[in-house]
Amino acid sequence: MTILVTGGAGYIGSHTCIELINGGFDIVVVDNLCNSFKESILRVEKITGATIPFYELDIQNNKGLKKIFESHDIKAVLHFAGLKSVSESVSNPDKYHSNNVVGSENLFQVMSKFKCKNIIFSSSATVYGIPKYVPIDERSPLDAINPYGETKLMVENILCNLYANDKTWNIAMLRYFNPVGAHDSGLIGEDPNGTPNNLMPLIMRTASGKDPKIKIYGDDYETEDGSGVRDYIHVVDLAKAHVKALRFILEEESRILVVNLGTGHGVSVLKLINIFQSVSGKLVPFEIAERREGDVAISYANPTLANKILDWRAEKSLEKMCEDAWRWQCMNPNGYQEN
Repeated sequence: MTILVTGGAGYIGSHTCIELINGGFDIVVVDNLCNSFKESILRVEKITGATIPFYELDIQNNKGLKKIFESHDIKAVLHFAGLKSVSESVSNPDKYHSNNVVGSENLFQVMSKFKCKNIIFSSSATVYGIPKYVPIDERSPLDAINPYGETKLMVENILCNLYANDKTWNIAMLRYFNPVGAHDSGLIGEDPNGTPNNLMPLIMRTASGKDPKIKIYGDDYETEDGSGVRDYIHVVDLAKAHVKALRFILEEESRILVVNLGTGHGVSVLKLINIFQSVSGKLVPFEIAERREGDVAISYANPTLANKILDWRAEKSLEKMCEDAWRWQCMNPNGYQEN
């Protein structure tokens, strides 16, 4: 069975490509490489021994997408393609709407034309905004507070409308929390363009001496050590959840599924830094900065629904997340570009 992976050269997409191939699926990858590198696909091929058809294409390209569907008998789509920087989305919301929403609409139109109506959508816990309670379950109010989160919520609503009007669609929307870590081969990992926005790449830069210290925004939250608490999940655990979700929707004749993907445990920024220092033997200097507007004190998932419906649960420890992230950094000090 052939699966199209949009954004498959990216961080989560590339790890999911490995799990799809290991699960017996044939894959085709589409990525415009605006925030990723084709090298990641070459390394997925090295890890798996598979040959992966790859198309450098933006999902807003209607004609290009149609040609891909004409060339391959695609049965389902795993949709990762999209921009993902919260700060950039605030400064350029139109860009995020065009890429994330308009691009998704174009993808869904082409899928419908070719009667491919099985899709896994890469959503985000940002759709919850400032959580009304923790742990966050799927019934928590949806209230995105930045343009990036709004685009994820818009695409979710588009998919809900598709399903409401046509019950032949099978849809899974996976809301995940904070993916970290890397494949244990050290060959693929997180390599953001420009200055990273996420905590773990910032830790990597500081531990490797590229940055003198890391900023921690706020030490006066009502948490065990005053720093913000988040739910960090190993990217390989996350990738495996996508394969579970794919098998689930392919077994159903009509289904729309929404699940949170996280460990169910909150970890403070300072605790994660301490664990990384212990695992790597590297010091990570930091300074305390003022809280950022929109940041919340505590956010972590209730993954019970994913445990129950998908028979999935996060298995890898924080130590393993840090160990694998550091291995990737040591083997690839400049990411995919240097080697």
